[in-house]
Amino acid sequence: MSTKNQSQKSRRKFIKNSVIASSIFIVPRHVLGGQGYLAPSDRLHLAAIGAGGKGASDIANASVNGRERVVALCDVDFSGSAKRSVERFPKAKLYDDYRRMLDKQKNIDAVTISTPDHVHGPAAKAAMERGIHVYVQKPLTHNIREARILTELAREKKVVTQMGNQGGSNPLLNMVQDWVDSDKLGKIAKVQVWTNRPVWPQGYAMPEPDATQKPEALKWDLWLGPASERPYTPNLHPFNWRGWWDYGTGALGDVGCHLIDIPFRTLGLKYPTDAECSVGSVFTQMWTPDYHPEGAPATSFITLHFEATDKSKAPIEMTWSDGGIRPSHPDIIPSEYGIGGTNSANGVLIIGEKGIISTNINDSSPLMPKLFLNDGTMELGPEIEDNEEPEYGHQRKWVDACKAGFDSEEHKGLTSSFDYAGPMTETVLMGNLAIRSYMLRRELQEGQMEFFGRKKLLWDGENMRITNLEEANQFVSREYREGWKM
Repeated sequence: MSTKNQSQKSRRKFIKNSVIASSIFIVPRHVLGGQGYLAPSDRLHLAAIGAGGKGASDIANASVNGRERVVALCDVDFSGSAKRSVERFPKAKLYDDYRRMLDKQKNIDAVTISTPDHVHGPAAKAAMERGIHVYVQKPLTHNIREARILTELAREKKVVTQMGNQGGSNPLLNMVQDWVDSDKLGKIAKVQVWTNRPVWPQGYAMPEPDATQKPEALKWDLWLGPASERPYTPNLHPFNWRGWWDYGTGALGDVGCHLIDIPFRTLGLKYPTDAECSVGSVFTQMWTPDYHPEGAPATSFITLHFEATDKSKAPIEMTWSDGGIRPSHPDIIPSEYGIGGTNSANGVLIIGEKGIISTNINDSSPLMPKLFLNDGTMELGPEIEDNEEPEYGHQRKWVDACKAGFDSEEHKGLTSSFDYAGPMTETVLMGNLAIRSYMLRRELQEGQMEFFGRKKLLWDGENMRITNLEEANQFVSREYREGWKM
């Protein structure tokens, strides 16, 4: 046989074997392309875990007006707001269990995850283990350990990641960064952050289960996911879950990754060194001590300390208050200017020896950042934000980075990849660790309780441990139901 015929025969054999192999092993295209690379003209294959509520806008924005292809949608209830996603992407396959979707749908390149907080970590880990790029709503995870796992797994699997705190892509953040970097404030030692959240029920015992009220279309067991088994409980799905620790992360989890992001990013902060809290008491017909421990309190006040960084130049004390409690109006800010956001409901004050930055640029409403100096000088941002893309292009930039690959400049340019969002989320959740430790108690004698967790908790960030109260470390992670473990 001639060399030419041998070559043709070998080529036919290779093609035949390749066809047989491809019929058995179907892998995401980003694996074939290496390092997640896809040609910019190619269409990314997207899926959504959580297709209603915020999930509907996340997957819509990630599709970039149909530029990318949505191949699958997963939700535990397609009778509610998830219907919008079904109508927008009629060719997408529908699933109620993300585990089944990830096992069955082999052509997914990237997935948006917009579920209740308690599902973020397990769903993201399951996707990343398969080499799938992930966009995860804030807070990145339900607890600190999960955030660390996802941060390290993203590097190991070389997947492109982004957390859904879209304000991090707001160009006005560059103005705040410039004020800090140009030393307009001088030495910065204090940050105040506040919110009007919660705007949902919390601070008391969870509603009683009532299986007779379960909506027919809701897959309740799948909604519970990693949380402990519980009969259907009204008024949790689809929104009020935020106030109960089994599912949500309270006010801090809802907006902490928006607001705390501003000083954490611009001051280059790392893990806090300690956390301390107090909470508002609840009074009903009988006095109840502070709040019910299975849920977040109606109000809380948190203090975190950070070591000096190249940008802050001094140790930082950060305070957080929720439940509508906000700081006093500083004297150097003229009374005609509010502090923080609209009606001062949410905001951030970065306080230095030469002046104050007042802002809330991560809120959904347009707002100008403001600089007030002790000498009476003021610098104000634009009256109206020029936002040409939905949510500052936060999802679209992630999609572009998925196509470019893990080592690309596009990925390095993302504002909330897990290398940043992981440690920042851990910091936010440190506040919840302090809140939950606040209710640790033991009985000294009949009718007399000692609340022994009410102290400054010293934090070893690298090792994820409270060093002066062992009992508090139970809140670094959580218990998982079988089949949903991290």
